[in-house]
Amino acid sequence: MKNIDRRSFLATSAGAALLTAAPAFAQTTEDARLKALLDQMFEQQVDESPQRATSLGLDKGPRAALKGQLDDNSAAGRARRLEAVRGRVAALKAIKREALSDAAKVDLDVVLYQNQTALNAGDKYKFGSAGGRFSPYVISQQSGVYQSVPDFLDNQHKIVTAADADAWLSRLHAFSGALDQDLDRMKADVAAGVVPPDFVCDLSLAQLKALRDQPAEKTVMVTSLVAKAKAAGLTADYAAPAAKIVAEEIFPALDRQITAVQAARAQATSVAGIGKLKNGAAYYQDAVRASTTTDLTPDQVHQLGLTQVAEITTRLDAILKGQGLASGTVAERLTGLNNRPDQLYDNTDEGRAALLAALNVQIGEVYKKLPLAFSTLPKAKVEVKRVPAFIQDGASNGYYQSAAIDGSRPANFFINLKETHDWPKYNLPTLVYHEAVPGHHLQIALAQESTKIPIIRRTGGGFSAFSEGWALYAEQLADEIGVYQGDPLGQAGYLQSLLFRASRLVIDTGLHAKGWSRDQATDYMVSVTGYPRSRAQREVERYCVSPGQACSYKVGHTVWNRVRDAAKAKLGARFDLKAWHDAALLSGSMPMTVLERHMSEWLATQT
Repeated sequence: MKNIDRRSFLATSAGAALLTAAPAFAQTTEDARLKALLDQMFEQQVDESPQRATSLGLDKGPRAALKGQLDDNSAAGRARRLEAVRGRVAALKAIKREALSDAAKVDLDVVLYQNQTALNAGDKYKFGSAGGRFSPYVISQQSGVYQSVPDFLDNQHKIVTAADADAWLSRLHAFSGALDQDLDRMKADVAAGVVPPDFVCDLSLAQLKALRDQPAEKTVMVTSLVAKAKAAGLTADYAAPAAKIVAEEIFPALDRQITAVQAARAQATSVAGIGKLKNGAAYYQDAVRASTTTDLTPDQVHQLGLTQVAEITTRLDAILKGQGLASGTVAERLTGLNNRPDQLYDNTDEGRAALLAALNVQIGEVYKKLPLAFSTLPKAKVEVKRVPAFIQDGASNGYYQSAAIDGSRPANFFINLKETHDWPKYNLPTLVYHEAVPGHHLQIALAQESTKIPIIRRTGGGFSAFSEGWALYAEQLADEIGVYQGDPLGQAGYLQSLLFRASRLVIDTGLHAKGWSRDQATDYMVSVTGYPRSRAQREVERYCVSPGQACSYKVGHTVWNRVRDAAKAKLGARFDLKAWHDAALLSGSMPMTVLERHMSEWLATQT
């Protein structure tokens, strides 16, 4: 679809609200030039991604046709996007930074960093994907449209009118082509020697077959459409045409993928890390740099993890001993606590419902305490949902999905409930503080609703070290504002969460830079955290297909604490936590190097 001009975009109510939400921050002529460029980039990016348009609630008005389309992930489509990024980098570099206001300098630094990183990686690596998040394998238990598109339709494609339902059917027609785009890229990568580990192939095959080996009319692609159409009061028969598309177009495409993954499995090995790949070491170094937005080397990250594991284990030891839990290693004591009947929800639908209800109560309770630390709170709400069962085997243990920018869909916090025993009651509260408030939801929703930053930054994917580091800082902040008062086991759950993230630094670098096996990495996590082996192994398998990303959490947390400590040290009694939070969050997500510079400049204005 050709680019829609600014006047057409502004004709939509959502577009007008989004682009006018930020008041004219242009304090210089160059500010105005940058703002126009960033707004143009945003519009182009939405036009390039029909799925992003739907996610943002912008698939209406002049963009209504996008609601019936899927993203183009073919090799040619990716090449076109890379050339568009090249043009954006050139345009951003033409901006005279010295002529910008301080706020505009941050905008330039952030967007240029993001595009330059994507351009460098896209030019350097032609397999998998690289950029803000590196993933070497096109099809894995965590990557591939075979799992992302059904989940996208179920969770983000709204149906209010018959046109919306017809658009769903159009997307189903497009799905087989999207599956074949992934297939073509996977085959090219495998031919070049980029073969996933055998266990990744097995996990991918299990999920592909779970989607394929059921009646077409029972797939989520049909049942979700029917349920949404019924809820919207639509009386047409959507089940029959949807099931026909699934049976005649999508299932054959899934069969082709299954055959290709089986062929890759025949030549796969059990080597877990990407060090085995040509240019694997360079790929991993770049993955760590992109995910942490720092210049730390894998060896430095590994050592940081070992140091923090030791420190947090000592803190946990003291708390557990205070609760009469003194026998065995810290991990062994945590394992015992994990298995106590009073800490477990039944692994049944009723138990899962009770767990979700408890999390929703927890969110309501922590909201009451937020004014202790924040002067600005988000308007968007967050709902807790179960990770869809059809992707739970490969999905992470929990993740956040931001709200539609037009307010049509709330934010969601997804929790993987394949095994409720993976979630003992004492460590569930800190999950809420991480994924919802004051973690991901507060940080991301505040950025979306900010009146200080351009739309491209309010709606962008952000930076993992910033957002995941903030979410860990949010867990810490929850402890600081007293949520665990009288609940030492809850505090132990918080420290176990920190310990888990510190262990990730050791494990991710162990897998990809030091040749660790999947079993070696799983054994280490169990021995450090006390997590059930099934949960630990699912985590390790995730790191095998997303190298570097797991490092973003604790590295980001370390930087967040360093920045706050610097402000406290300089301001002393004049340090205002609420003002510091506003300064840090209302400027949006950014690389950690930019955050340190931005907050240092803010600190200079406070003296």
